Amino acid sequence: MNSVFLPSSLLLHPPALHQSALCTHSQPQYNFCRNNHQRLCSLSLKSPVISRHSLRHRHLSTGATAPSNEGEGAVAVFNFEDFPEKDWSFLETGDINSDEELKRKINLILSAGEIEETSRVLVSIGSEGFVDQIMNSLTCQLLLVVHDSLLVLCCIKEKHDLVRCWQGELIYVPEKWAPFDVVFLYFLPGLPFELDQIFGALGKCCLPGARIVISHPQGREVLEKQRRQFPDVVTSDLPDKMTLQNVAADHSFQMIEFVDKRGFYLAVLKFSGNDSGK
Repeated sequence: MNSVFLPSSLLLHPPALHQSALCTHSQPQYNFCRNNHQRLCSLSLKSPVISRHSLRHRHLSTGATAPSNEGEGAVAVFNFEDFPEKDWSFLETGDINSDEELKRKINLILSAGEIEETSRVLVSIGSEGFVDQIMNSLTCQLLLVVHDSLLVLCCIKEKHDLVRCWQGELIYVPEKWAPFDVVFLYFLPGLPFELDQIFGALGKCCLPGARIVISHPQGREVLEKQRRQFPDVVTSDLPDKMTLQNVAADHSFQMIEFVDKRGFYLAVLKFSGNDSGK
């Protein structure tokens, strides 16, 4: 296997030890390697490979095998039976390129962020299509995607080398990428935290004037169906206006737009931060 590792600035970083079942005391990192046929995820301890195929077919028995030697020696391939991978496929609700209504809603969400070329953007639990739309239509200084799914991040990284990816929870994002100008909470109901915790964490990593965009392109009705079908993934509801406004205000966020229609949810907040002290 003729592999070329990407620069360290583009590594897919794991969460803290207590957040990941794959981490060991040696604190391995998830890197991305490339060969002539495909891109693979690898664990940097001894370069075992976790392929997209093995992630999608997790019912294979746990263990290591040695694939054929292509000149670099045997590489251990791991199939993790108990790999903590949830099914996030329901977020890909349609093809943005062919579904004009979905494309219109995604564009409304992106427009609410007011992304500029100098913006540092954070996306929490975003779909592949949503990240594609950002990369295909907008320019920013930094795009960091945070997700607890290694598979989703692999698929995003496979298409967009410049996107930074971090596997873990939003409230534990390392400070090295901060501060952010724009934060998209694309699927807030998938975060296993209270609103107070979320805004508390965002208040520590956002610049004054930063915009927080909370959205669901299909609204509450579809969310309820998703919650019944995926109770292990959809752990909360979308906040109503009064609840969101009160919690956000406690952390210096001001609501500037709120839309809660049957088929579309959008809340935009602005971080005042240290503005009051200037």
